[in-house]
Amino acid sequence: QVRLVESGGGLVQAGDSLRISCVASGRTFSIYHMGWFRQAPGKEREFVTAIMWTDGSTNYADSVKGRFTISKDNAKNTVYLQMNSLKPEDTAVYYCAATPYAAQWWSAARYFDWGRGTLVTVSS
Repeated sequence: QVRLVESGGGLVQAGDSLRISCVASGRTFSIYHMGWFRQAPGKEREFVTAIMWTDGSTNYADSVKGRFTISKDNAKNTVYLQMNSLKPEDTAVYYCAATPYAAQWWSAARYFDWGRGTLVTVSS
């Protein structure tokens, strides 16, 4: 099992930037991808971005491409999500997740370990 703890959420204004973090512990050797998902009130959880734990390859949802950047620090077992040009529609609880699978990194069903989430609120 991989334990994940997110931090860094908060209230910002539209156009602002925010960085959230996720620290992994436990069976980190089993991680193939780390992902960020988000869930807005009344909506389903959606994929935001993922990073390959070994070589750092990244993928993004179209809605955040060019504005969000995922990165990692393997020495600290930490994944970061830098969010720029935030919009009110980015308001959601952001979850960090880990999967041992190489394929379907966009699918929440492939992720077995999840953090409790951190709330990001973007005011207009």
